[in-house]
Amino acid sequence: MQRTLSIVNLRAVRGNALKIKKLAGGANFYAVVKADAYGHGAEEVSRYIEDVADGFCVAITEEGIALRVAGVSQPVLVLTPPLDGYDVSRARAYNLTLTVNSVNTAALVGGAPCHIKVNTGMNRLGCDIHTLPDILKALPRESVLGVYSHLYAPDDVAASASQLEIFRHAERMVKAVNPQAVAHISASGGLLRGGKYLADGVRCGILLYGYAPSGFKADGFERALRVYARRTQTTRFIGGLQPRRQGLRRFMRVQMRLCGRVFPYSAARRKDALHGFLRVGRRRRVGLRDGRRGRIRVKMRHNFLRGSYRRYAP
Repeated sequence: MQRTLSIVNLRAVRGNALKIKKLAGGANFYAVVKADAYGHGAEEVSRYIEDVADGFCVAITEEGIALRVAGVSQPVLVLTPPLDGYDVSRARAYNLTLTVNSVNTAALVGGAPCHIKVNTGMNRLGCDIHTLPDILKALPRESVLGVYSHLYAPDDVAASASQLEIFRHAERMVKAVNPQAVAHISASGGLLRGGKYLADGVRCGILLYGYAPSGFKADGFERALRVYARRTQTTRFIGGLQPRRQGLRRFMRVQMRLCGRVFPYSAARRKDALHGFLRVGRRRRVGLRDGRRGRIRVKMRHNFLRGSYRRYAP
C-alpha cells in the first residue's frame, strides 16, 4: 500500500514565530494560516502560537470559522472579500474581520469590521487608489480597522519602493478617517527587507513554516514539515521526453495515496494530484521513506519529479 507520512514540528513553527515577532519590532504580527496553514494544520498551528501572534489571516470565511470553533480568540482577517450577504452574516457571527476591495463590497459589508485592500501593483485583489475616497465614504468610521496591500516582488528595490509610495498615500487617507487603523503591506519578503516596509504590521506565511520567498534566505528559520513516501521507480533518461535543462538524466516517479489532511506547502498551494501522483512545487525539499531526499523541481506537464538525490542526513 502506498502511503505518505507528514510530520509537522510545532516547536519549529513557534520558534519561527518568535523570530518573526522579534524582526517585526513593535509592528503587529499576523500569522497567515490559509490553506490549512500551508498544509501544517491551521487549528493546531494557531493554538500553538496564539500567545505570540497578534492575529491570524485566512483565505476564506470557512477557514476563519474553523479557527473560532477550535477556540482561537485572536483577531482573524479574511483575505478574500465577501461575495454575498451570507459571507458577511457568518463573519459577523464568528467575529471575523472582512476585506473590502470596492464600493460594492463596502456596501455589502455595511458596518462589519474590515480592512481595506489597495492594489499597489500586485494586480490581484484590491481597490484602485482613486476609488478609495468613495469606499471610505461608504463605510462607518469605526468599522475601518486597517488598510493593506501586498509587495509583488519584495526582492526588487525599485518595484517595492514604488508600491510603498502608493500605499503611503492610501494609508494617509484611511488614517484621516480612523487614526487607529493598522497599515500593513509586507508579507515574509517585506519583513526580511525590514525598515519602512514593516509599517504597523506584517503578514507572514511561508517564513512562519521555514521557507523564504524568492531573493531571500530563511537563515535562522527552521522548516517545520517533513514528508516521507515510498519510491516506486528511478528511471534513466533514454530519449523521447526532452528535459529542459542540460545534464538532467533521471526522473523520479513517486506514487502517493493522498491520505489525511496534512500536505507539504507546495502541495497545499496546488492540491492537484493527477492519476494518483502528487505534484511537488519548485525547489522544495521532500523527505523520502527509503532514505533519500533532494531538491525537487516539477515538470508541470508530466507526473514526474526530477532532480539529483543524496542520502538523507539525520
